[in-house]
Amino acid sequence: MPQRPATVPPAGRIVVVGSINVDLVVRVATLPRPGETVLGGRFASVPGGKGANQAVAAARAGGRTTFVARVGDDSMGHAAINAFRAEGIETDFVTITPHGPTGVALILLDAAGENSIAVAGGANDRLCTDDIERARPAIEAADVILLQLEVPLEAVAHAVTIAKAAGTRVILNPAPARPLTAALLARVDILTPNETEAESLASRGPALSAAEADALAGTLLGLGPRAVVVTRGAAGALVATAEDRTHVPAFPVEPRDTVAAGDVFNGCLAVMLAEGLDLVAATRFAAAAAAISVTREGAQTSAPHRGEIDAFLAARSGV
Repeated sequence: MPQRPATVPPAGRIVVVGSINVDLVVRVATLPRPGETVLGGRFASVPGGKGANQAVAAARAGGRTTFVARVGDDSMGHAAINAFRAEGIETDFVTITPHGPTGVALILLDAAGENSIAVAGGANDRLCTDDIERARPAIEAADVILLQLEVPLEAVAHAVTIAKAAGTRVILNPAPARPLTAALLARVDILTPNETEAESLASRGPALSAAEADALAGTLLGLGPRAVVVTRGAAGALVATAEDRTHVPAFPVEPRDTVAAGDVFNGCLAVMLAEGLDLVAATRFAAAAAAISVTREGAQTSAPHRGEIDAFLAARSGV
């Protein structure tokens, strides 16, 4: 087998634990208010789910990616597994749930790229500690484990416990925002909320300025994680540790669809950390990948490949 060029870092080993959904997307001029019907939408059915989006983003960014998840025993679930395999994702721990549907997300997307989402968990709600135990060898061998909160917290907590005992770096993307225990947060190496999720976890109001964002990140660090990366959309990202705060600027682009930007960010962050980059450099790479993704429609379809991200960064080396 030919050797990888010396300039190419060895692929990091990533385990993603999370959700698989089919996204039913309607594009509208404006998002409807409560009780309002908006006509003239355009419909598409695309693969999604935060866990699946992050797994695809990680694989396309060059990570050796293993996915731990559940699908229904239906056409959508079997199609999802085949699609993951086509991306090079290890699917031995994607369990087919008898007599249960694959998860579905209903997404409204407006002309400015903003969205409103409702999720029916389906098989995602059946992910359990037994599923995590089956994946124990993969978690223990991984460089990084990446988790979100669209699956039961018991499964998330068990995966984190296994990872910490094995020395596997833990990234928790606390989305959608849910109450989390101090014991869980104390085992998290990097917490990656967006601003809304950060405000919910910290029980604070909106962080409208950089100073307020710094204070918000400090509150989150006080909850237990070793580092916090708060994604702030067009305002970039804030990387916070006990010793330092670093603002990583966003890359200006014209957005078309922001649905999976956070998932692309997290998947690519995991890959860069698994390859040995420091947190700030990894965040910049992840921000570039997210910037590319928002210029495209769809969730998994928007995730860029490694060469695209490298080229994007090279063209903006002075930014």
